[in-house]
Amino acid sequence: MSVTGSIKTEKNLERLSRQDIEAYEEKFLSPLAMKARCSRGRRYEEKEHSYRSLYQRDRDRIVHSAAFRRLEYKTQVFIYHEGDYFRTRLTHTLEVAQIARTISKILRLNEDLTEAVALVHDVGHTPFGHAVEAVLDEFMKEEGGFNHNEHGLRVVDILEEKYPDFKGLNLSWETREGIIRHSLNTGKDFAVRFAEFNQDRQPTLETQVVDVSDEIAYDNHDIDDGIKSGLIAESDLRKKSALWNITHKRVKAQYSNLEEKLLVYLIIRNLINLQVTDLIDTTQKNAKRLKIKTYKDVKKCEKRIVAFSNELDALRKEMRHFLFDNLYFNWHVLRMSDKAKRFISSLFGIYLNNPRLLPPEFTAESKNIHDIRRKICDYIAGMTDRYALNEHKKLFEPYEKV
Repeated sequence: MSVTGSIKTEKNLERLSRQDIEAYEEKFLSPLAMKARCSRGRRYEEKEHSYRSLYQRDRDRIVHSAAFRRLEYKTQVFIYHEGDYFRTRLTHTLEVAQIARTISKILRLNEDLTEAVALVHDVGHTPFGHAVEAVLDEFMKEEGGFNHNEHGLRVVDILEEKYPDFKGLNLSWETREGIIRHSLNTGKDFAVRFAEFNQDRQPTLETQVVDVSDEIAYDNHDIDDGIKSGLIAESDLRKKSALWNITHKRVKAQYSNLEEKLLVYLIIRNLINLQVTDLIDTTQKNAKRLKIKTYKDVKKCEKRIVAFSNELDALRKEMRHFLFDNLYFNWHVLRMSDKAKRFISSLFGIYLNNPRLLPPEFTAESKNIHDIRRKICDYIAGMTDRYALNEHKKLFEPYEKV
């Protein structure tokens, strides 16, 4: 090929408009997909972008938010200072987005909406994982408790301030629904407090895909981190998890002489592929069996359509039991979690005793004890692991500068 023959002409580089993207969605996406044209819109009316769809714009707003950036230093399983090679909330989020986009592409769902929901699904998480979530839930029980999905919605609706005309990111209704409903655990009194999202039995297929992709990512990658940390052994997985053992045999049949590090990588890669393939096949069968014809049928369905086969689901549950018994409840992880609970409780207590110790932006307009508790909760939930540790040092160690 000549040099001139490889150069694209101006015609080949003709730009797409938002209308072109929407027309592409209408032509190529499944009738079950949530298309941008069919969105319920934003909370505050805005002029749409000339060459980005509604959900592409959501994705970009999420990526440029402070809450998204802070995920880099929030715990997945291991505290950030235990090693740079362990997953954080941010790396986990990116892995979920990658898996979810693959599934959505194959099922001809809306990849842009899927990606937006995947990238935002964990922005409501506290530092130090679920341990601190339990602490905040107890402190906030008179205000309705604390749930990271519900707090995620509060982050994008209120706490992020990027625009002069409204608070929050003003995301689309479908992306916001994905935050609050991607998980089946909807928190306390959900129907009353979030009536806006209680109109349908099920969320979009894109949100359902993110929910299961989340499980695929953290199951397999927590195993990887657990083995790297030495808290769980690959040999024990073979004994206690039939799914791991089956996949181990398949990899060994293809490669007979592998170091453990590469062996574990190949097993996890094959496990993810196995689960994604099973999920795609089963979801297609479910949609056909339930006679789901449009995205509106999805939302009226009695149960979720995106699911694993019964056989694989049983094997996955066995593997997850192993993770709970040997990793999540490992004495090392529990000791760190307990420590986190104690010093976050101390932080909450000292702020509650003297709210003036909070930054000025968190003390303004605090009129009663409930407002003060909510401000403290917002402040702590937004902290990274490192920031929380430094804040505790400043407030409790006498020779530390404040």
